[in-house]
Amino acid sequence: MIIKSIAALTILLLQVFTGVSQNRQLRPNVLFIAVDDLRPELGIYGNKIIKTPNIDKIAAQGITFRNHYVQVPTCGASRRSLLTGMLPRNKTHLSNEVIRLQISGEPERESPETFIHQLKRNGYYTVGIGKISHYPDGLIYGYTEDPHGAKRELPYSWDEMLFDPGKWGTGWNAFFGYADGTNRQSRQGKVKPYENRPVNDEGYPDGLTANLAVKKLKELAGQEKPFFLGVGFFKPHLPFNAPKQYWDMYAAAQIPLTPSPGIPEKVNPASLHQSSEFNSYLAGDEKPSLTDPVSDAYARTLKQAYYASVSYADAQIGKVMAELERLGLAENTIVVVWGDHGWHLGDHRVWGKHTIFEAALRSPLIIKAPQVKQPGAASNHIVSTIDLYPTIMELCGVKMPHQTDGKSLVALLKQPANKKWEDKSYSYYNNGVSLRTQQYRLTRYYRPAEPTIELYDHLQDPHENKNIAQDKPEVVQRLMPLLEKGDTGIFKFTGNKE
Repeated sequence: MIIKSIAALTILLLQVFTGVSQNRQLRPNVLFIAVDDLRPELGIYGNKIIKTPNIDKIAAQGITFRNHYVQVPTCGASRRSLLTGMLPRNKTHLSNEVIRLQISGEPERESPETFIHQLKRNGYYTVGIGKISHYPDGLIYGYTEDPHGAKRELPYSWDEMLFDPGKWGTGWNAFFGYADGTNRQSRQGKVKPYENRPVNDEGYPDGLTANLAVKKLKELAGQEKPFFLGVGFFKPHLPFNAPKQYWDMYAAAQIPLTPSPGIPEKVNPASLHQSSEFNSYLAGDEKPSLTDPVSDAYARTLKQAYYASVSYADAQIGKVMAELERLGLAENTIVVVWGDHGWHLGDHRVWGKHTIFEAALRSPLIIKAPQVKQPGAASNHIVSTIDLYPTIMELCGVKMPHQTDGKSLVALLKQPANKKWEDKSYSYYNNGVSLRTQQYRLTRYYRPAEPTIELYDHLQDPHENKNIAQDKPEVVQRLMPLLEKGDTGIFKFTGNKE
C-alpha cells in the first residue's frame, strides 16, 4: 500500500513539474532589434542593389510590414512612442529628451514606465544592449561628460543594461565614433559625415554590440525565466561609418539618385529643413540646402556610405541571429526588427529626418513569431510604431496594464491581408500633423506660412512630388475629420487662419 502511494505521488509530482516546465517553454522569449535611422532600403522591401541578407532571412521566416510609420521622426521621441504605445500629446513628446524629462526621474508607479517594464513585472528577465531608448548606453549624461555614476534612462525596465564602448570610452563617444578612436565631439565637429577604413567589424561600435549580444544570449539560454533582449544598433545613423569591406559591396556610379530631387510642387519650404544635423559634420565636401542641392556625384557617395552602413548593421544582426539558432532558441523566440524612423537621402533636397514626409516617417518593421501563419508574407496595411506595445503583450500572453493608442498586430500576423484592419497612421513634427491612409497622405501645419494643407496621392505620386490639396478639395474635406481624430492638440495656430 505504501509503495503504491509513493508511486502515485511520484507520478503526480512528475506531472506537476512537467506541466511547469512546459509552461515555461510556452512563454516565448523576445529579441527586439532596433536600428537607428533605417529607412526601408532593404532587399525585402524591393531594393535590388542593397545587400541585407540577414534581415531578409528574418523576413522570410516572419511578416514584413511594408507600410509601417513612426509617430515622430526623431530618435528619442519615436522611441518614447514605441515604449509607451502612446501618441505625442505635448511638445515635450516631440523631443529627443522626452524619456529623460518625463519618465527617468519619476518614482515607480502602478502603471509601468514601458512595455519592457510590464514584461519584467510578469516574469521576464529583461536585458538592454546599446540604444533602445534615446541614450546610446541607456545612461543619462551629456555628449562630453563622464558617465560614471550616471542614472539609467529607464530605471525600472531593465534587469541589466549593457554596453561595450571599446576604444571610445563612453556611449556618446562611440555613437559618433571614428575608427581611430576619436569622435565628432573630440574633433570639434571637423569630421566628414562618412568614413570607411580597412578594419574588422569591431573597428566600429556595432561590432562590439553584436559580440556582447552573442555573449549574453549564451547566458540567457541557461536561465529558467523567459527573456526580453533588446539590441540597439547605431548604424546607419550619422556618421555613415563602416568597415571598408561593406563600402566595397557597392559602386557609387550604380546607385540611383532620389526620384524626388526638388521641393514638391505647391509646397512651402517651411515644410522642409536645411539639413542642419548633416551639416554639423563640418568637413563634409558639400553643404546641402533647399536652395543649393549637392552634386549628383556627392549624392551617390553619400548613398554609398548609407548603404554600406546598412549592410554593416545587417551583418551584425546576422551574428546575433546565428547564435540564437545555434543555441536552439530560435523556435521559441519572437524576433522584431524595427527602424526608429526614415531618413531623406536627398529627397526633396533634404539630408536627414525631422520632416513629416514619407521619406522620414516610413521605416522597416519585421516580426517573426509562432503566430505567423504565412512565413515570408508581407502586409500592405498601414501600421504604426505604437502598435508594437499591444502586439508584444499579446504575443507573450501578458495582460495589458492600461489602454494604449496602438492596436495589436497579431491579427495581421495570422492574416496579412485582414480586411477588417483600419488603414491609418498619425505622425507629428515641425508644427504639423500628418495622416497616412492606404491612398493618401494629408498633412495640416499650424503656421502662418501658406499653404498649410498638403495632400499627396500615393497611387499616382508615391514620392510626394506634388501637393494636390488645392486640386482635390473634396478629398481634403473627406479626410480632414479622420486627421482631426488623431490631432492630439500639440500645436496651436501661429497665424490668423486655419
